Amino acid sequence: MGKTAPSPIGGAADELAAVLALRELVELREDAAVERALRDGWTWAQVAEALGVTRQAVHKRHLRRIAVSGIPLRRRNE
Repeated sequence: MGKTAPSPIGGAADELAAVLALRELVELREDAAVERALRDGWTWAQVAEALGVTRQAVHKRHLRRIAVSGIPLRRRNE
């Protein structure tokens, strides 16, 4: 006898869908929070510390979107 396919509705399927929705919400909130912090004059290092990641990681994830938004960025020595 073969295994039956997992149900696409209810149980684990609903839990996984909830995890996906929360992940997407967290990404949107992070984008907004990083943008606000940079508009408020935070440095990449300060944002990274607040998020518990490296400056390089936060820079890599957000720089392209931030650059397009026209937010003036502080230099590291400012």
